Amino acid sequence: MPVAPAAPLPLPGPGSSLPDPRSPIVIRRLGRVDYLPTWNAMKAFTAARHPGTPDEVWLLEHPPVFTLGQAGKTEHLLDPGDIPVIKIDRGGQVTYHGPGQVVLYLLLDLRRHKLTVKALVRIMEQAVIDLLGDHGIAAESRSGAPGVYVGSAKIAALGLKVSAGCCYHGLALNVDMDLAPFRRINPCGYPGLAVTQARDLGIRDGAETLGAKLAQRLISDIVART
Repeated sequence: MPVAPAAPLPLPGPGSSLPDPRSPIVIRRLGRVDYLPTWNAMKAFTAARHPGTPDEVWLLEHPPVFTLGQAGKTEHLLDPGDIPVIKIDRGGQVTYHGPGQVVLYLLLDLRRHKLTVKALVRIMEQAVIDLLGDHGIAAESRSGAPGVYVGSAKIAALGLKVSAGCCYHGLALNVDMDLAPFRRINPCGYPGLAVTQARDLGIRDGAETLGAKLAQRLISDIVART
């Protein structure tokens, strides 16, 4: 699968050629990028799409930021302090992004892959579950509470926005980060919800390595449905 070099933000718009049938989803490794320009770039990419636009997965990290979903309640922001809060257009409540957390944004034409939102959410959750399982960690999803959990603690959060049959946003996997900012919020709207990360579960792979593995697994699972 092609891996595009890191691109400065604002990101390039969608291409004009049809996807390569051998590798229909492009991975872009963007490094550590600010949240707001990345979100704006996702919206611009999606708005400019046409039927031949290749799908992309953006693999990145963000500096510290809280994001509040479009129906998010400010009561779940307990003490944001000096960490910025950005109200955005994905589903869900509030979550935290920061260094050491791998973020995968899925810019997909759902119709191309014959996917419903529910099916894509399940693929995203299962990809994380399988990745952790490869490292001997038993994880699970929960009905009515999207994400992935190890015991009672959440390790991955997800949320999507769909526009004209295409989605953006995606999932965040805690790898090796400062978890303290999660105590400043009710994570995903659940008071007292514990969070965990790969490093605390004995996984030594860093965010870059786990992110690449997760991106490849996600793409394989999505393409298998097409």
